[in-house]
Amino acid sequence: QVQLVESGGGLVQAGGSLRLSCTGAGRTFSRFTMAWFRQAPGKEREFVATITWSTYYADSVKGRFTISRDNAKNTVYLQMNSLKPEDTAVYYCAARAGYSVTTYYTDRGDYDYWGQGTQVTVSS
Repeated sequence: QVQLVESGGGLVQAGGSLRLSCTGAGRTFSRFTMAWFRQAPGKEREFVATITWSTYYADSVKGRFTISRDNAKNTVYLQMNSLKPEDTAVYYCAARAGYSVTTYYTDRGDYDYWGQGTQVTVSS
């Protein structure tokens, strides 16, 4: 089992920045593919970014968001800059065991473990 705990959400004005953190416990963190998803009210949960030894982003956040990880701290981060009202959502950290050398995992069904989510609200 892997337990994931997110933090760092909050209320920010458009154009501002936030950094989300997700700390994992229970397994060898460095062997996991990690990702961030988000879910806005009334919408499906959608992929935001993923990281193994490389990174991949949804087009909607490319150039504004940066995913990173510190395996020594069992933590993955999501630095969010130039935030827009449409970024408002509950942000979820997700993990799956192992890496792929041929594909990036962007579907929620690809991930086995989820955090409880953290709310990000961007005001206009």
